[in-house]
Amino acid sequence: MVLVIGTGGAGLRAAIELAEAGVDVLAVGKRPKDDAHTALAAGGINAALATMDPEDTWQQHAADTLKESYLLADPRTVQIVTEGAARGIDDLERYGMSFAREEDGRISQRFFGAHKFRRTAFAGDYTGLEIQRTLVRRTEQLGIPVLDGVYITRILVHDGTVFGAYGFDLTHGTRYLIHADAVILAAGGHTRIWRRTSSRRDENTGDSFRLAVEAGARLRDPELVQFHPSGILEPESAAGTLVSEAARGEGGILRNALGERFMTRYDPDRMELSTRDRVALASYTEIKEGRGTPKGGVWLDVSHLPRQTIMTRLPRVYQTLLDLQMLDITREPVEIAPTAHYSMGGVWVRPEDHSTDVRGLYAIGEASSGMHGANRLGGNSLIELLVFGRITGQAAAAYSQSLTAQPRSASAVAQARAEIDELLAADGRENVRALQRAVRNTMTEHAGVVRDEEGLRTGLAELAEVEKRMEDVGVHPDIAGYQDLAHAFDLKSAALAARATLEAALERRESRGCHNRSDYPDLDPTLQVNLVWSPTTGITRESIPAIPDEISSLMQEVSTEGKLAE
Repeated sequence: MVLVIGTGGAGLRAAIELAEAGVDVLAVGKRPKDDAHTALAAGGINAALATMDPEDTWQQHAADTLKESYLLADPRTVQIVTEGAARGIDDLERYGMSFAREEDGRISQRFFGAHKFRRTAFAGDYTGLEIQRTLVRRTEQLGIPVLDGVYITRILVHDGTVFGAYGFDLTHGTRYLIHADAVILAAGGHTRIWRRTSSRRDENTGDSFRLAVEAGARLRDPELVQFHPSGILEPESAAGTLVSEAARGEGGILRNALGERFMTRYDPDRMELSTRDRVALASYTEIKEGRGTPKGGVWLDVSHLPRQTIMTRLPRVYQTLLDLQMLDITREPVEIAPTAHYSMGGVWVRPEDHSTDVRGLYAIGEASSGMHGANRLGGNSLIELLVFGRITGQAAAAYSQSLTAQPRSASAVAQARAEIDELLAADGRENVRALQRAVRNTMTEHAGVVRDEEGLRTGLAELAEVEKRMEDVGVHPDIAGYQDLAHAFDLKSAALAARATLEAALERRESRGCHNRSDYPDLDPTLQVNLVWSPTTGITRESIPAIPDEISSLMQEVSTEGKLAE
């Protein structure tokens, strides 16, 4: 049997592959499967289908991806995804997904970010939601058991080999001991450890990082985090919720508190159509230098656009702001600031099958690393889920079927059980939620869009203080369920992810893509390496394989005229 942890797009695609291979599979997630983070992805999914631009190829898709990664992506990983992308789309169609189409029936594709050709397929502005629904429907057809509301606290390992996982039910606290030949980790990234984030509460808290590291795996490039330029500031419960970049793509204007259209200072040619990292840096700089709004943001204004354009091209943006702020964007600007959006680093995996340092443990999706480097191309994350969901499902199936026995460890199970028992018995003075907020404040102040040596060292000192206070937490399940216990584990994950991020950001003494060091503003060729982190070995530098000639020859500046660069 193979266990899949995480029921977003990556986890469900792997579970489907396992079931189709005739292997027993169980998928567990702490969120309802219909509401996984994948459902929030709006823009589209990339594949060189050449339906709109016949000259497009997977090699060109790979070249664009590697160039935008600032040469930190693994060329082998990128080749596997771009070469397998068309098959990923075919799989979705086979499962019954409807894509937007041209009048003659071709799948419609549009420009998205720094792609040379139109290669982003889509379903309205809810592509991720449609993919998630399609995959859920397919798991139901195959009769795959999916457990919602189960929180996995530990991957069980004996002698460097996985034998299952341990966890509890979020509602009534029932413990789960799951024996499995292999475990596929698909539980997302760590963007929730910043104060403003496009992730919702209690998701992307770094679960994947902690589970993998405690099992004996390593992390790669945890400092490489993509900040989206436009997250809302209010209400606090929804701070960081995205205002789609389509708002800028349709002609939205950015202004500071003085009313200045500040992108003239940062990218006078592309203005608001500039790249995600550059717009985020521009907004951050305006706020930091005192030209931000009273609440610490900048203004995004679409009110000059025809009302009809807003209602037909930006319906979700309009509805979101109306629901959350009672704000009518056809009349008033919206206050925004950069928001933590995507973990481009993650668990260290081998490119060919996403296996880790631990036998029988795999990581896919935002939990993994290797595809995006220092800047992710919009639309690439959704296709990555499908390609590696399929490949890793096949690899885990073959591994499971090759085993003649499954060694287990009573002490590993006892340790997992005791970890929960001790937290439930804890009646300390420290509030878990307050400590989570302290981690988020530290990361926001010292490891946000722009970093420097002094700030990162201060961040590490503050984190050490939080880690000390974590020894005296109080955990109090109540009539509503065991959420407080889950928050305690989220806090453990957040602290580990924060430490990895701060230490790697300190080591990367250069500015490259999403990683801006004000004290090292230039790109350092000697740092064209991956930084691999573990709590036992610290940080090691890993060289990146050479890019094949058939791809490197296609790497060139891509014109962004008239299209939103991402």
